Amino acid sequence: MDRTYRLTGPDNRPYSSLAKGTLGGNTDGLYGRLDCPAALAALRRNPARYAAKRVFFADEATAIAAGYRPCGRCMREAFRAWRDRPASSV
Repeated sequence: MDRTYRLTGPDNRPYSSLAKGTLGGNTDGLYGRLDCPAALAALRRNPARYAAKRVFFADEATAIAAGYRPCGRCMREAFRAWRDRPASSV
């Protein structure tokens, strides 16, 4: 039996996928690497609460399309670009 993963699509709705997501995030609107130190620390502090808010994305383009922003800890360069973008592109 093939394992399926629950990913979030560009429309911010969950869907089943046979491929594992490459990025994780949370419903607060952040996405980052699966091994993000900040996310792993939050998961250790309160596993049930954080796991309930966890989402996964196939790729960065999907996370952005769904309205999420890059994590300032594990994706510093992408975060800086997001933070410094011109106001007209918001």
